[in-house]
Amino acid sequence: MSTIFDLVQENSNEPMEWLRKMARVLNGAMRGKTNNTGTVTLTANSATTTLTFSSGQIGNDTVIHFMPTTANAATEFGAGTLYVSARNVAGATFTITHVNNAQADRTFLYTLVG
Repeated sequence: MSTIFDLVQENSNEPMEWLRKMARVLNGAMRGKTNNTGTVTLTANSATTTLTFSSGQIGNDTVIHFMPTTANAATEFGAGTLYVSARNVAGATFTITHVNNAQADRTFLYTLVG
């Protein structure tokens, strides 16, 4: 999905095309189709996992929400051992700290807000 910035850049000489694309993006957002979601699987045999985003996708106030999609992810989440330990806005990364074990199926859906 294009961002508003991308649409302005691509269509600065074609205002009607820009408006059509803008309407498509806004209609998609109103239906919940946004580019602020994803999937992450925690790194096995490590105590941290790093999520990297596109430049500009996260800011100083961005919050990340997790939803476990496997039993092991739900156990990790329920134990309270999963948390965001670092955020680098300039590098567009979040570092997630979690239990260091060999489970390779601790998978979460996530959304970024803000």
